[in-house]
Amino acid sequence: MKLRFAKMEGTGNDYVYVDCVNEPAERLGDLPQLSRRLSDRHFGIGSDGLILILPSKKADFRMRMFNADGSEGEMCGNGIRCFAKYVHDRKLTSKDSLTVETKGGIKELELFVKSGKTMKIKVDMGEPVLEGKKIPSTISKKQVVGEPLNIEGKKVEMTLVNMGNPHCVIFVNKVTDSLVHGIGPKIEKHPLFPKRINVEFITVRNRKEVDMRVWERGSGETLACGTGASAACVAGVLNALTDRKVTIHLLGGDLQLEWGTDNHVYMTGPAEMVFEGEIDI
Repeated sequence: MKLRFAKMEGTGNDYVYVDCVNEPAERLGDLPQLSRRLSDRHFGIGSDGLILILPSKKADFRMRMFNADGSEGEMCGNGIRCFAKYVHDRKLTSKDSLTVETKGGIKELELFVKSGKTMKIKVDMGEPVLEGKKIPSTISKKQVVGEPLNIEGKKVEMTLVNMGNPHCVIFVNKVTDSLVHGIGPKIEKHPLFPKRINVEFITVRNRKEVDMRVWERGSGETLACGTGASAACVAGVLNALTDRKVTIHLLGGDLQLEWGTDNHVYMTGPAEMVFEGEIDI
């Protein structure tokens, strides 16, 4: 069977997209296995995961996303921006404002279009969840802010935020490979987090700018993470380190975040088509 696909990226966070609006997703078979195969950077297309574009009874469209290891994620901030560009530029919709159903809830998106092409997208990422048990974690606190954690003799302080999926944000003086690749995977699978967790390492430049690297649950280090950037924005405010509007510098580019007075987090950033193709599955 030949599968048509598009590879897209948002600040370097890349996914394989499959249009399942007009053809049933069931034709794709085992979706976790398919995601693992397509995501392989040596024997597949190469990506951080697989995203399906589906019809919805609750919103304009529905998004399902699978990480590179085949696990299904609740939401992806960079992925949903590319999703919006795909459906608009492919004329699956003519709307400049969209609603997309995800496992992390229905998200609202505003598209900035020039000459018929989507240039950037603003996403209402929703309200942050801060209660320890709802992250989910085994910590019974209303907010988990600056909580000490010892990992193999190294002490860090973590702030937990759920932005549709779980995040552990850690502020450090300098982000290093030993932190991201050494501590990141250990925190991801720590017993504190029954559904595993994404881990963000943040260096604060000033109250309006931070640098971030992320170890993503199920994918390892990626060039960017939209929900992680959203969590970092919230964590910066909770730790009195940043303003409510902040630019987050990631390996793949910059995202603009705002934790609004309505308690919603808003993310604005780019989305790009990388290439299209056909693969035999």
